[in-house]
Amino acid sequence: MARVGYVRVSTLDQNTDRQLDGLQLDKVFSEKVSARTMKRPKLTEMLEYIREGDLVHVHDISRLARNIEDLHALVRTITGKGCTLRFEKENLTFTADQKDPFSQLLLSLLGAVYQFERSILLERQREGIELAKKAGKYKGRPATIDQHAIRKLLEEGVPFRKVAERLGVSLSSVQRASKATA
Repeated sequence: MARVGYVRVSTLDQNTDRQLDGLQLDKVFSEKVSARTMKRPKLTEMLEYIREGDLVHVHDISRLARNIEDLHALVRTITGKGCTLRFEKENLTFTADQKDPFSQLLLSLLGAVYQFERSILLERQREGIELAKKAGKYKGRPATIDQHAIRKLLEEGVPFRKVAERLGVSLSSVQRASKATA
């Protein structure tokens, strides 16, 4: 039986040190990526690594998933492999044979709260950006593609694919730039 930890933060500048601090673990999978996607390399690696009888520790529910569908799917996947899943902060444990309706209710409730919390945060962020735009303080993300260079090469008759290769951009970026000039 391996004691496995999964640790996740959303951004590169966040610190993972407080999660699972003090637990004796055989292997820890740690990543800095948003939970809004299931395409998380270390999560995938952890799911492939765990075996029947393993105990998987996660600091809290929101570290594993930020929406209810993904949360339930991951709990089923982990427990379906014969592993035990433990959320430390919420003091909840799930096993394949566990049919405790109270634990299932708490999982759903807390998962819904985390999903709601994320939705509210994004709504406030959108509102703040709109206000900043109206005040002329928000310009958006700086452009990473030189539209002028793309248009210049296209005007010289360079084919779309060659423009993309020369400038190190995608073909679709070149196509969008060509339509912007039309």
